Parts: sequence; C-alpha cells; structure tokens
Amino acid sequence: MSRIFGTARQAARLAVAAPLAYSAAALASPPQAPQPPERRSAWAMFPAMRRSPVACKQAPPKQQKPPEFLRVLVTGGSGFLGSHLCRRLIEQGHEVICVDNYFTSQRSNIADLLNHPRFELIRHDITEPFFCECDFIFNMACPASPVHYQFNPVKTTKVSVIGTLNMLGLAKRVKARFLQASTSEIYGDPEVSPQREDYWGHVNTIGVRSCYDEGKRVGETLCFDYLRMNNVDIRVARIFNTYGPNMHPYDGRVVTNFIMQALAGEDITIYGDGSQTRSFAYVDDTVEALIRFMYQEETVGPMNIGNPNEFTVKELAEMVIELTGSKSKIVYLPLPGDDPKQRRPDISRARKHLDWEPKTQLREGLKKTIAYFKALDLRKFKKPTPHTAHKTTEGEGAVDKLRQV
Repeated sequence: MSRIFGTARQAARLAVAAPLAYSAAALASPPQAPQPPERRSAWAMFPAMRRSPVACKQAPPKQQKPPEFLRVLVTGGSGFLGSHLCRRLIEQGHEVICVDNYFTSQRSNIADLLNHPRFELIRHDITEPFFCECDFIFNMACPASPVHYQFNPVKTTKVSVIGTLNMLGLAKRVKARFLQASTSEIYGDPEVSPQREDYWGHVNTIGVRSCYDEGKRVGETLCFDYLRMNNVDIRVARIFNTYGPNMHPYDGRVVTNFIMQALAGEDITIYGDGSQTRSFAYVDDTVEALIRFMYQEETVGPMNIGNPNEFTVKELAEMVIELTGSKSKIVYLPLPGDDPKQRRPDISRARKHLDWEPKTQLREGLKKTIAYFKALDLRKFKKPTPHTAHKTTEGEGAVDKLRQV
C-alpha cells in the first residue's frame, strides 16, 4: 500500500514540475515573433475574381488550360470578327451574350447560333449603358471600314469612346476581364516598318479617317486608365487587316472590293499606284489569337495581332483576278486621304506570350473568302453608305476651311 501511495505522490510532483520547467525554458529562449495565420490568395477564395497580371509577382505558365465555363459578353457580336468569335466561344462550351445594333452587321452572320441554349442575342447600342453578369467582355463594337465609319464620323467616335467607357464601367462593376479590339490604324501612316507596339505612330488628328483612328487611341487610353485607377483586368489587341467569310459585300475594304469587282467582271479599282503594302490575316487566325490573349496572364498588351507577310495592293488584285478567273482590268484612282502606305505588324509579343503566329496563307484564305462571296444572295444586302473611301482630306476642303477660320 505504501508503495502505491509513494508512486502517486511522485506522479503529482512530476505534474507540478512540468509546467514550471516549460516556463523556465521559455524564459531562457529568445522571444519569437508570432506566426501569422495561413493566407489564401484572392483567386483561391473567390474563383470568379479576375486579377490583373500587373499585380502578380510571378507569371503562370504560358500554356494555360482554358476555363471550363464562362459567361462571355461580345459587343459587335453579329459583325465580321464578332460572329466568328461567338461561334468559337460556343464551341468551347461557354455561354455567350451577343450585343449588336446592326449598323454594319447582320443577323445572318449568327443565324446558326440563334437557337443554341448557350447563346443570347440582344439588340443594343453600347453608347447607352448596358448591364449584365459576365466573366469576360470582348469589346468588338465599332464600324471598321472607311465607308462605314466616315458615314457618321461623330457616331464612330462616340462608340469608340462612350461605348468603351460604358463597357469598362461594366467590367469594373462585375470584375470581368475586358478585351479592347483596337486597331493598327492607331499607328496612322507609319514611318517605321514593321510596326512595334512601342511605336507611337504618325497620325493626323483632323483628317477624314481621324474619327476612327483617334477614337481607337482614346479607347486604349481609357483601358489603361481603368487599369491604373481601378485595377480593371484589361487586354488591348491591335488588330491588323483581317479578311474571311462574313464580311459585308459592300464594306469597302480592299479584299472585299477586289473580290466583288472580279466576280462581277468589273474593273478592279486601286487607289494610288498599288505599291502601298498590307498584311492580311485570315479570320480564323485572328480569332485564335484573341482567345489566347484573353486566357493568358502574362501581359495586358497592347499586342499586335496580324500577319507579318507583306503584299502590295497590286499583288493582291492580281491574285484575286487569278483565283476568280475574272477578265477584270486594273484601273488606278487617287489615293485616299491619310491612307497608310505601309502596314506590317511586328508580332514578337504574340509569339512570346501566346505562342501564336498565323497559319493560313493568303492564297488559301482568299479561296475560302471567294467561295463565301460567290454563295451570297446579294438581294439581301444593300450599300449601307455612299462609297466615299476614295475622297481625300484635301479634296474635302476640310483643312483649307480650317485655315480660313
């Protein structure tokens, strides 16, 4: 019995001595800073949140797996580029809200999507506020050919400035990633070739093309101001000449003009002597680049998206005549005002960050585009605006009038 009580007393002494020994050891050891609780990134806590890559210390791998499901808003979604973009996004399993006012586009471009359960078409002008819940915004809305944007130059500027402002406000409100479809026209009539993204351009702010060129420049400014002030997750893409199916037959662009004139057996009109150069990207290549740009996290841009292979306008006309088998002749008219003499993108950034470059050769893309125009029922189309692309700034007398004032 005494052995039992002795063991109990010994256990009690050990129990009392243990915390005292711990306290003495704690006093003898140097103090340590308290460990903060485990932190989780905003992305981990809120999967829907889109963070700007500017704020990221380390860029994720270049090849990223596309998100499984997104709600995507495409402004100008019934237009040439927008309709192809909507179709690709639907194929990838996303939900698409297409917004368009049909100024230069038509429902026939997205007729095959109208009954799709993940596609919604809304007729709306983005110069008026628009509200919806979405994860991505592709801002493609704006007349993009001279005969369209010169028809109502004030409206063109409004959609590039006020429309972009409204869409950036929506992106800020719902924390959506925002892609601005800018243009190679912001370089004006460049004095360097190829054009890099750090080239500021050679522009005319009061010419007949300025409504489009300057509107797009302001659109880029707004994007980067929203990034700096509100951390809106932007992407700015400078799109060079793109062609392919779903182009309006009377949009006045050089590829459209040449094909339509060749198919009709009319003279092919070249403005200037035909030595001015263009770089033509097929629409599938451009759409692929836009989607890759939107998914990646390494850069916000601006980024050139186009084909670096350069052709003269005369070479394009001769190729169209050959591929259509037309007997059209080439005629020459005065060069339009402020029309750039050279267009060739430097796509080093796209190669680096998107692992992308165009795959479709001009001859192959022209064959597909010619087949599209041959199948069109032209009774369903009309010339939406007078063809004034050949008019020059000086011919309009605008500069002389301003000087007189």
